Amino acid sequence: MRLRLENAGSARYGEVVERNRAAYGERAANRRDGSKKQHWKVDERAAFLDRLRVTDAHTLLEVGSGTGQDSVYFQQEGLEVTAVDLSPSMVERTRAKGIKADVRDVLDLGFPESAFDAVYSLNTLLHVPNADLDGALASIRAVLAPGGLFYLGVFGGEQEEGIAPEDQHVPPRFFSFRSDRQLLEYAARAFDVLDFHVYDDHDGVRFQALTLVRPL
Repeated sequence: MRLRLENAGSARYGEVVERNRAAYGERAANRRDGSKKQHWKVDERAAFLDRLRVTDAHTLLEVGSGTGQDSVYFQQEGLEVTAVDLSPSMVERTRAKGIKADVRDVLDLGFPESAFDAVYSLNTLLHVPNADLDGALASIRAVLAPGGLFYLGVFGGEQEEGIAPEDQHVPPRFFSFRSDRQLLEYAARAFDVLDFHVYDDHDGVRFQALTLVRPL
């Protein structure tokens, strides 16, 4: 079911990052590791891997790795994976799975220019306010090699942002949901758009999936 948001005004990343870091603590990590991944997320991940094989990618950065389930998948498929997440609890779970992981946020990734052949990020940039999304995408583009692929998946569909008071996480998280057009406009300012498609479920929740390319 789509979360109802309370308007947070002109939010900036620095104002919401600590809230979301706290929300993704040990309790959230336990819940994530115990949940089954939806079939369409599994399909999306596999389709991106197919594209990476075509491009002969070897190194992958996951931005917002959670407990590392997707990082493990890509590593088991032969990629050299590095994971980052803003939550120490999530990073601890990821490291326990044998993944190289660090506590970092998307606006300050701290890796050298063009360090990775590919980047994967699932439902992370929906926690970045619109005012900072250009900066987040530029940060990701900087660490991606020219011609490299970036998978960006987020929930959205309607244009709104704010705190979700009925959120099951404590404290309630900040979200920025974007229309298809709005998200594509942001993406196109930093990348070439290779593919865009959506999943709509019966509760009115839309998942937006983009495969992006850093221009040569």
